[in-house]
Amino acid sequence: MHTSGDKKIDVTYFQRKPRNGFNFSVEHIFDDVRERLKDKINASVRYARFYNNGVLSKFGNSLLAAFSQGKGVNHITGEVHFLDIFMKKSTVVLTILDCGYMHRKTGISKWLTRLIYLDLPVSRSKYITAISSETKNEVIKYTGCSAGKIHIIPVAVDELYTPQAKPFNKTNPVILQIGTGPNKNLQRLAQSLNGIDCILHIVGRLSDDQKKTLEQNRIAYKNFYNLSQAEMLQQYINCDIVSFVSTFEGFGMPIVEANCVERAVITSNISSMPEVAGDAACLVDPYNTGDIRNGIMKLVNDDAYRDQLIANGRKNRLRFEAQRIAEQYYALYKKIAAWE
Repeated sequence: MHTSGDKKIDVTYFQRKPRNGFNFSVEHIFDDVRERLKDKINASVRYARFYNNGVLSKFGNSLLAAFSQGKGVNHITGEVHFLDIFMKKSTVVLTILDCGYMHRKTGISKWLTRLIYLDLPVSRSKYITAISSETKNEVIKYTGCSAGKIHIIPVAVDELYTPQAKPFNKTNPVILQIGTGPNKNLQRLAQSLNGIDCILHIVGRLSDDQKKTLEQNRIAYKNFYNLSQAEMLQQYINCDIVSFVSTFEGFGMPIVEANCVERAVITSNISSMPEVAGDAACLVDPYNTGDIRNGIMKLVNDDAYRDQLIANGRKNRLRFEAQRIAEQYYALYKKIAAWE
């Protein structure tokens, strides 16, 4: 298929089967891409028939995806990498958000996960998009894929997040912690805040162990979950500092969202977070509670430093504008259209 003039490119997006009660961020990402490219592409969406509850369901989804692949570009979005296994390789763009699942597996399970989610899908795609250098490097590490095959296209920040003025509360700041998964490092954060006058707002369901750690460290906190986009924005507006000291991230959108709302950010000096934050966050060692504590105290006490990070965030957020990112996907679609 060759394109010329204003002819649209046919793009078929493949996404996982929706689960009731769950919102998947990757689907929102590509809803936005399709809307921004509607004058340039003819987009259609195919959902996997089965939930990914085992090898057989993945095999069935892959076969059905092959039968429903489009004649133009076939874009496999995050979490269902294996859908391209039986597709025409020259038409496939595969998006990989992160390789965090590999960190959680051992033995035969790790080998099988690598085969199904990385080795086979990577070999059956024309181009791969990764949301950060961290993800790109991990894909290369696990698969031996050529670096030239992988294009880094970051996640776009939602236009809902805009500057929201608020005087900084130095006597009792509100610290916003987003996420409660193991990699979100909440317990070390709680230990770091012991004795600091603050209120911790936590988004995500807390485990019994996490509640125990918060209580042991005498942390004043409030817990929120199942928030709408508007409610999530309000959490950023209400806070003074956004904490994102994770031990692993494929990207780290809260960093950028905080930049957009113009809040001070503390995040980790490892994984994808320095790449996403640039010079717009206080970087600390997430495994060192003393380093986290020092970073928090510097944000509270050093007005000039805090203001400079917020100013840097105004520039950093420009890298993640939605239209710019949609155009990067379109550039890949054009390459495949010309190839065909």
